[in-house]
Amino acid sequence: MPVIGPFGPSVDAGPRVPSSGQPPSRGTASPMTGPDLRVIAPEDDRYNATLVARSDETESLGYFTIKFDGPAVPFESGQYMTIGVIADGRLVQRPYSVASDPGVAESEGYELYIRLVNGGQFTPLLWQLPLGHRMRMIGPKGKFTLLPDDDRTHLFISSGTGNAPFVSMMRRLAREGHPRRAVFLNGVSYQHELGYRSLVEGWAASGSYPVTYVPTVSRRTAPENEGWNGRWGRVESIVAPVCDELGLTPANTIVYICGNPDMILSAEETLLGRGFPEDQVKTELYWPKGKEPRGGE
Repeated sequence: MPVIGPFGPSVDAGPRVPSSGQPPSRGTASPMTGPDLRVIAPEDDRYNATLVARSDETESLGYFTIKFDGPAVPFESGQYMTIGVIADGRLVQRPYSVASDPGVAESEGYELYIRLVNGGQFTPLLWQLPLGHRMRMIGPKGKFTLLPDDDRTHLFISSGTGNAPFVSMMRRLAREGHPRRAVFLNGVSYQHELGYRSLVEGWAASGSYPVTYVPTVSRRTAPENEGWNGRWGRVESIVAPVCDELGLTPANTIVYICGNPDMILSAEETLLGRGFPEDQVKTELYWPKGKEPRGGE
């Protein structure tokens, strides 16, 4: 059975377009709906953490690092944290998969890869926060974690910011000196939405991590994708050809899929049809199928 995970790393408020997670569409963010006039409390007794770093991939995709005031809470790669702020006297919070190495939680904090959803409940507040702003953070939760001592090839399939847990897994394995051969599939609508692209391409180019990076872009006619010379189509559409090209079979591969439920169900169906047992296809949904959080982020 699929595990229901965080609603946030990769949602937008529109209909499904693979681009999560961590979640409704993985394409472009929804149209601007006007300024968010809620007042964010700079201090509150419920705050227990601080926004310590931020880096923007695009105007609607960003990497946010939050650090506990006290000792870090241990987590496993693949788990998620819930972060929030007080706005108009009410706690507004959402869960997001952690992309950072568990080994740096104490020194650096927890890195989250998040998409802005205009008109959403939480992300418009997050985008307003300056570095140093106080926040609330709880967790970790989730069971979407690596099996121990598994030397099979790891096929990581994600749409949009759903690649975050896989980045955490690979960072941890690299630090521990035991990287596992990985094939990293990530699907987005537009080429500029390929988060962690330089990191994963760097690993592949240097040989410092045994990974084959296979990004794919779905909107072939969009002007933003001019010059793209990689694969086209939603990520679930390239699962079968990639398995054929790279010799990925149930005998040598375990699969982890994270993101949009329609993408997951389609990719899972493809893999089960190729003989993969259900317990060899691990899944993390960013929301239950049929319950897309319209404007909920």
